[in-house]
Amino acid sequence: QVQLVESGEGLVQAGGSLRLSCAASGRTFSSYAMGWFRQTPGKERDFVAAINRSGGTTYYADSVKGRFTISRDNAKNTVYLQMNTLKPEDTALYYCAAKLIYYGSALKTRSYEYDYWGQGTQVTVSS
Repeated sequence: QVQLVESGEGLVQAGGSLRLSCAASGRTFSSYAMGWFRQTPGKERDFVAAINRSGGTTYYADSVKGRFTISRDNAKNTVYLQMNTLKPEDTALYYCAAKLIYYGSALKTRSYEYDYWGQGTQVTVSS
């Protein structure tokens, strides 16, 4: 089992940057594919970005491609989401998630595929 704790919440102006971190407990972090999702009130949780176990493969939602970067440091049990050129529509509660991968280098883009979730961290972008 793994516990996830997000940090890095903040209020920024449009065009600004923010970096979110997600620290994982346990000694098998490198066995998990990781993802970031976001949610606004009354809406479903949307996929933002995903990264495979090694960090060698990433995937992004079209809405953030070219602006956001997901990365991980397996030695620190941490996954990051660097968010640049933020827009008001990026305002949401951001969640990190972990999926145990037994073999291969898969990553996951659907929320139901993930096993563990953090509590969320708020990002607010003002216009």
